[in-house]
Amino acid sequence: MKPRSSCSPSPGTSRALVVLLLCCLCSSVAMSQTADSCTSTSTTTGLAAVSRLIPFDTSNLTCFDAWTSQGFILRYGKSGQNNTWSFVLSAPDGGGYISVGFSSDGSMVGSSAVAGWTTGGSGVGVAKQYRLGGTSPGSCPPDQGSLALVPGTTLLVAQSSRLYLAFQFTAADAQQQPPPYLIYAVGPSGAQLSNNYLVRHRSYASAAVDYATGVAASTSAGAFNTRKWHGAMAGLGWGVLMPVGVALARYFRRHDPFWFYAHVSVQGVGFVLGAVGVAAGFKLRDDVPGADSHQALGVAVLVFGCLQVLAFLARPDKGSKVRRYWNWYHHYVGRAAVACAVANVFIGLSIAHEATALSAFYGVFLAVGVLASVVLEVRLWRTARSSH
Repeated sequence: MKPRSSCSPSPGTSRALVVLLLCCLCSSVAMSQTADSCTSTSTTTGLAAVSRLIPFDTSNLTCFDAWTSQGFILRYGKSGQNNTWSFVLSAPDGGGYISVGFSSDGSMVGSSAVAGWTTGGSGVGVAKQYRLGGTSPGSCPPDQGSLALVPGTTLLVAQSSRLYLAFQFTAADAQQQPPPYLIYAVGPSGAQLSNNYLVRHRSYASAAVDYATGVAASTSAGAFNTRKWHGAMAGLGWGVLMPVGVALARYFRRHDPFWFYAHVSVQGVGFVLGAVGVAAGFKLRDDVPGADSHQALGVAVLVFGCLQVLAFLARPDKGSKVRRYWNWYHHYVGRAAVACAVANVFIGLSIAHEATALSAFYGVFLAVGVLASVVLEVRLWRTARSSH
């Protein structure tokens, strides 16, 4: 009887190797069927496999990896002479919706988006346009938005565990291009969309796109930060420091000359911050509800602030005959500026959909300020009464 060599594989080991090879083969086949890429030339996988279901030509679209971590691929192109743009968003089917939004300033709130999701075992799902008015489902109603979608071209196709969201719209921009910022989002898996209202996304990303070159750059902080800087600067300068400066001049005059330098310093810093905030605001979009009144009040506050600066530079001596009239002018213009600034802070918070948190905080700040003013006014009245 010949001894078995220690190097010869056992029958059990051979069967395990065969099973492993079969698993690897099946896995590679499955990956080839579900994969999509900008460099794929296959006619049986990726976009080519579903292009017959899309009602417009997809053969010459510009392609780039839109959101690598989520496997998003975006294809786009301009077709015809009527400024019509074609888009196809490709993404893995994670059981939730996929969407791409178009924004002029990088902000999700206020933008228009196209979202799609599957409804069962069929290869065609649901695709709709949405106006992203806030972060709650009720603020994202279906079939609304600023995109002029071409009828009959918006659809979602599911193929081999991948979703293809296709649509066309006519760009209304003066440069005949879509809005420069794209916002991608993935919905939670298995979420129920009541009456097709979108629920809050599971994850999102944004990018600025140069449609001429097909180059995209992440802008998760770009225009979004412009809006935040506008709110922070204008709110702090006009809405906080300006009322504080008025209070310093009103209630601390007995601490001379401290009150004067404190008043001038606080108002000066507030004016600079507020002016920078207004400048940042002009870079933001103005087609959201309430933006016109917000801009008008902002410009009014800026004008009042400039008038106060001019009044400071042209301040007459205390013994001058016109000093009394100057005081009236300075006091009432300052109060008008504070009133407009406070109202505009609340309007701005409402436009930014921060009415529940920051508005409450600012309201508490104002309530404390009013209460302190009442107490200090009583002290002033008692002091004036006792002096007489």
